[in-house]
Amino acid sequence: MLWVQELSQGYTVIDAQDYAEFARFLSECCGLVLGENRQYLVSSRLSRLLDEFGFKDVGALLKSLRQTKNPALKSRVIDAMTTNETSWFRDVYPFEILRQVVLPELAAKQKPIKIWSAACSSGQEPYSISMVVAELAAASPLKNVSVSILATDLSESVLSEARTGLYDGLSIVRGLSPERRQRFFETVKNGHQIKPDIQRRVRFQKLNLMDSYAMLGKFDIVFCRNVLIYFSAETKRRIFDGIARQMDPGGYLFVGASEAVGSYTDAFEIIRAPQGTMLRRR
Repeated sequence: MLWVQELSQGYTVIDAQDYAEFARFLSECCGLVLGENRQYLVSSRLSRLLDEFGFKDVGALLKSLRQTKNPALKSRVIDAMTTNETSWFRDVYPFEILRQVVLPELAAKQKPIKIWSAACSSGQEPYSISMVVAELAAASPLKNVSVSILATDLSESVLSEARTGLYDGLSIVRGLSPERRQRFFETVKNGHQIKPDIQRRVRFQKLNLMDSYAMLGKFDIVFCRNVLIYFSAETKRRIFDGIARQMDPGGYLFVGASEAVGSYTDAFEIIRAPQGTMLRRR
């Protein structure tokens, strides 16, 4: 019999069967791997949602998901379990490579440049890319070249936040220089609003990385950083193969500093630049 014990902190202890079934659900619907002994994480992330919907435990939540096929509830569960840690110009070096190497090289072809920011969270990454483009747009490399950025994420809640382009005082300082804050944001009543010329370049779309990417079209540059560490080896292989299919030879892929691609696909070669490393579609 499924059971849960209430703790004084307001969280719940999940029994082994509930936990195993929830881990399977999460892996099947979005590829995330919980691993063993993460019951406290699940409890802490789902506690408010269980209270809001009146579920007595995770088992009751899973039963409802299976029986009703409620997409809104499924989305809320995924939102609760997804880690959306991000910052402006995260790790710095990918954006320096983009500015100094990749964009000038692609712009020399005098063709439109398409960029995909996968797992974009609340928008800091694609907007950072758009700022780099703006910094180059008035200069010779990008003067007559159009650049479009597609930003995707599984979580509808963070996408809604990203689309507003509005950030509070705490989030605005994480990785963003005073010069860029002054140039690319307006101070408004509720925080800091990104300027329209930066915002217009980015289009946000909901996408599960477990699904097909064929409808997205081809890209010259893909950022898929610091997300695949949560996926199984088989899922990583599928995702990298899917990304490769959406890129022509010579396109560039940026992944997280600790994410190795060579174990999962041979579609990319490592390119080393003074600023750091990137991957190029063979």
